[in-house]
Amino acid sequence: MSDDDYAIESTDAGASATIPMEAGQIKKGGHMMIKGKPCKVLSISVSKTGKHGHAKCNFLATDIFTGKKYEDMIPSTHGTTVPIVNRSDWEIIDIDDDGALTLMDEGGNQKTDLNLPTFPDTLADEIRDAWNGGENSVMVTVQGAVGIEQVIAYKKESS
Repeated sequence: MSDDDYAIESTDAGASATIPMEAGQIKKGGHMMIKGKPCKVLSISVSKTGKHGHAKCNFLATDIFTGKKYEDMIPSTHGTTVPIVNRSDWEIIDIDDDGALTLMDEGGNQKTDLNLPTFPDTLADEIRDAWNGGENSVMVTVQGAVGIEQVIAYKKESS
């Protein structure tokens, strides 16, 4: 038997895209999963304990990728899931006619699997206008959670 018989195809630490958390521990401005969507919590109202003994948390949140509002009610002692949200800054190298982006980070790594954002409505046009403006480089912030990545902001960098 050679070493090739035991080649490892990929390296994955088995990290989950979400972590479990008690509903009562989630704070305003934090993140949580509602109906399978990663959401940012806008407000929380807690009802008093009833005859069955559980205070209920009523969450109002928006999807971090689409802006759609969601509501959820969970007993404060019950578990829910919180998405692991990452943000990173990338410089725009190119924008195709169909909106596909070519990005590069500080380490010189390239990313070609993202398009101009569809939410909010004007962000894609603003990024394209800034890019077409020429002289300055344009940096975008990419937010990722539960296997989805999307451009959420941009800024012009002076050269």
